[in-house]
Amino acid sequence: MKNLKGRAVFAQSGGPTTVINASIAGGLIEALGQDSVTGVLCALNGIKGVLTENFVDIEKEELDELYALKNTPASAFGSVRYKLKDFEKDDADYRRILEVFKKYDVRFFFYNGGNDSMDTCDKISRFMEKEGYPVNVIGIPKTIDNDLVGTDHCPGYGSAAKYIATTLAEARLDAVIYESPLVIILEIMGRNAGWLTASASLSQVTGYGADLIYLPEVPFSMDKFCSDVKAVVEKNRICVIAVSEGIKYADGKYVGEDASQTDVFGHSSLGGVCGILKNTVKSMGFKCKAIELNILQRCAAHCASKTDIEESFESGRQAVIHAVNGETDKMIAFKRISNNPYKIECVGLDLSKIANAEKTVPLEWITPDGAHLNENFTKYALPLIQGEPERRMENGLPSFAKLKMVKFKID
Repeated sequence: MKNLKGRAVFAQSGGPTTVINASIAGGLIEALGQDSVTGVLCALNGIKGVLTENFVDIEKEELDELYALKNTPASAFGSVRYKLKDFEKDDADYRRILEVFKKYDVRFFFYNGGNDSMDTCDKISRFMEKEGYPVNVIGIPKTIDNDLVGTDHCPGYGSAAKYIATTLAEARLDAVIYESPLVIILEIMGRNAGWLTASASLSQVTGYGADLIYLPEVPFSMDKFCSDVKAVVEKNRICVIAVSEGIKYADGKYVGEDASQTDVFGHSSLGGVCGILKNTVKSMGFKCKAIELNILQRCAAHCASKTDIEESFESGRQAVIHAVNGETDKMIAFKRISNNPYKIECVGLDLSKIANAEKTVPLEWITPDGAHLNENFTKYALPLIQGEPERRMENGLPSFAKLKMVKFKID
């Protein structure tokens, strides 16, 4: 809707990344300079902060500290995993959100997150339209999983990929110092999309790459795994493996699934794959070390990609520009214009086409043996990990953003 004027509310949701704060920083700084935006608020802990009127006043923050968010990992304004029900079945939360929007004169709403967050964004947008309340709703993408459809890649992926490729190369250098055979298994995040695990193949550029890479896109076979490991050890003595936490057997069962534990979205708990595979390797008579990267791959600001940071900041900025120009029910997406030189542009995509969809690694980018990536993936991912950002340092350590977090509430 065009010609809107009122407050802007931002919120972060889902798992954090190295650059989710860069995205929201771009949005906050741009919103502060827009004439049609009468105030800028951040809801703490995602949509729950809207429901409970738990806002902080961004106009009270120092501009330098907002810029410092570019190099501050995790979610500065908190996060949440909260699933809004279909408003056709239960509209209680939506009516509460509408009440809050009216009370605070919110005309621009920005939700920064991944798949489930884009679903929340789409539902809110459609409900507000149904109720006739004018507000422009824009999704700001975020996910190290890189599985949002419609966008060339996702903010957060490049930095996570850079960390994974660097860590694997360093682990390999550590492994080769002894004479005895050794298998190292790195477990990497990713439920159904293997983008993160695939990034381990970029370590080949350093000359210290992975020997085997297993993605959830290819059915996993324990017998083949054992055969692959044995062949590599017999040939090279050292075998370094990157494996996705989401690898599945041919019947669709996750290797590391714990069906007794699920999150609010119904996702079963995953993890422990490297432990399961370690026991298998040890039963083959080989020494084995299992490393679960866990949250380190999503908070390693010391290994961030400058390209990722700058693109993330721009995605937040463009979200505000699109909103004040009258767009709504959109997500900011990256469209790759060229690869040499690498160049992208930001476009707005319909949220309805993005919510609850998932982009996986193309099978044609996976080698026929199912245990490596080919040059097509390298050409795609290598531009995303480029550049070293300038960081604010203090006493040899990174100096992250220090926000005042002044609460804002209308009585």
